[in-house]
Amino acid sequence: MEPVPEDWTRALAIVAHPDDLEYGAASAVARWTGQGKTIVYCMVTSGEAGIDAIPPERCGHLREDDERRSAAVVGVDTVEFLRHPDGLLEASIALRRDLAAVIRRHRPDVLIGINHHDSWPGAWNHIDHRVVGVAMLDAARDAGNRWLFTDVGEPWAGVRFALFNASPGATHHVDVTDTIDAGIASLREHQTYLDALAEPTDPDAFLRGAAAAAGNALGLPAAVTFELVGL
Repeated sequence: MEPVPEDWTRALAIVAHPDDLEYGAASAVARWTGQGKTIVYCMVTSGEAGIDAIPPERCGHLREDDERRSAAVVGVDTVEFLRHPDGLLEASIALRRDLAAVIRRHRPDVLIGINHHDSWPGAWNHIDHRVVGVAMLDAARDAGNRWLFTDVGEPWAGVRFALFNASPGATHHVDVTDTIDAGIASLREHQTYLDALAEPTDPDAFLRGAAAAAGNALGLPAAVTFELVGL
């Protein structure tokens, strides 16, 4: 498994929900912002339907606030929310248009997402994760086509590849030995969600354990893995 190439300067992370990036990818984001790279976050939803005990109209605001604080911990200053409906995402032209607009606006070299395949090990993947991953790849191509979505910015065909964290088809890794603590601190900012879990989750134990397991196979103290898809 090769290291993720780091000869780039700008990345755009596109995921479905607040906290999707914090279950692994944020530790790599902290490494990259520490290198001086610019990374922007885009949440397709506000995660408003993700907590049974909190009504969506209140939950969305709480989770957006948590995400902004979480992003700041790993050096991300810009967090955008598209506010598509949580839990009801579709691979629609409207979603591709909105994602193409975000890509054209921020003009990244690299896209970052999370597992968009049908399943996690032993569990069916959330429909929103699956939809957003595929729509992001399609939107990257759309963004470079000047004849598509002509009302949402100038074409951008500069995306080199997309990285999907926690993919069952991982191909690359990032050494997060020096930034795992920042990744843990970033997940801790999602207290609204963590407090609502039926079974308490310790961010330190969860993330440090996963990073150690991935690193052990690579001869590193801590690592996170990604599937790299060329564009």
